[in-house]
Amino acid sequence: MNLQPVKKANLKGKRVLLRAGFDVPIKNGKVAEDFRIKKSLPTVRLLQYKGAKVIILSHLGENGVSLKPVANYLSRHFSNFKFISSILGKSAEKAISFMKEGDIIMLENLRLDKGEEKNDKNFAKKLAKMGDAYVNEAFSVSHRAHASIVGIPAHLPSFAGLLFENELSNLSKAFKPKHPFLLILGGVKFESKLNVLEKFVKIADKIFIGGALANNFFKLKRMNIDNSIVDTKVSVKKYLNNQKIILPIDFRTKKEMILDIGPKTIKEIMDLAKKSKFILWNGPMGNFEDKRFARGTEMTARAIVASPAVSIVGGGDTIAAAKKAGVIEQFSFVSTGGGAMLEFLAKGTLPGIEALIKSKKRI
Repeated sequence: MNLQPVKKANLKGKRVLLRAGFDVPIKNGKVAEDFRIKKSLPTVRLLQYKGAKVIILSHLGENGVSLKPVANYLSRHFSNFKFISSILGKSAEKAISFMKEGDIIMLENLRLDKGEEKNDKNFAKKLAKMGDAYVNEAFSVSHRAHASIVGIPAHLPSFAGLLFENELSNLSKAFKPKHPFLLILGGVKFESKLNVLEKFVKIADKIFIGGALANNFFKLKRMNIDNSIVDTKVSVKKYLNNQKIILPIDFRTKKEMILDIGPKTIKEIMDLAKKSKFILWNGPMGNFEDKRFARGTEMTARAIVASPAVSIVGGGDTIAAAKKAGVIEQFSFVSTGGGAMLEFLAKGTLPGIEALIKSKKRI
């Protein structure tokens, strides 16, 4: 892809707007899961090393909560860090004007301004005026055509962060994978994964479908799935007899609901993984948050890392389950993206990628 990498950019003395993906779980006013933050820290440090004045932009949650907990986390990693409790205005402008090379400022939650999600042109312009260059390090949000993702690059020289590049490099391996290639899809919402199935049914050698996604197939087969969750927004009829697709053969249930895959299915996944050279996984095999129904997902994670395959996983629930299984560090690559990962796999691009490509100005 024709992206400008941040590692080659001359940013000494420049005000750099770093769009980060710091939308992380917060519990009791503290960062409860720092996976996404840790993945972006090398880019922050690189910008400091280059002598940039780093201005971090991010959002947090859907309901306009403050980024203060994330700021507190970052302040423990960087001594010359300052949090500004506004996005625009005199306080932000003044703080930026006093910045020295290597200083870091983080502005307040972008989604507190309606212009962010609306991709308001004026909001994007105002943000852009605070910087001399822009770096996208928020792969996890780059499927959203928001002001900080697609608006700012129209006004500034724009670069891909280290994590952003790493995401594209690793996920792109799925387009020309080693074979046998095993795709594992789970979770609840089939709607978000249907385009991935559409594309990879032509590429993968085997596709295992678990979690509530499998219920769509069982319903078409007229199996009795009682009160089990079915995504009624999609139809998988065209895939019903596809020989590549493998479904669970036994289950763990409660109150007439399928909540996990059973031991025979786990054994089948283990056998499939052993024979594979490339494995792509998104979505848990059951209600893994409940210990009684976590075994299927945890054993899937262990089966993947025990195989000789190159393994790529992503999605918040999938990552959480892999951490519970204690194998998160053993995958070849763990994506920070959920929806962004799925959209990139399905389409080969994202609004955030296109914005970087179209950015004409260069330092």
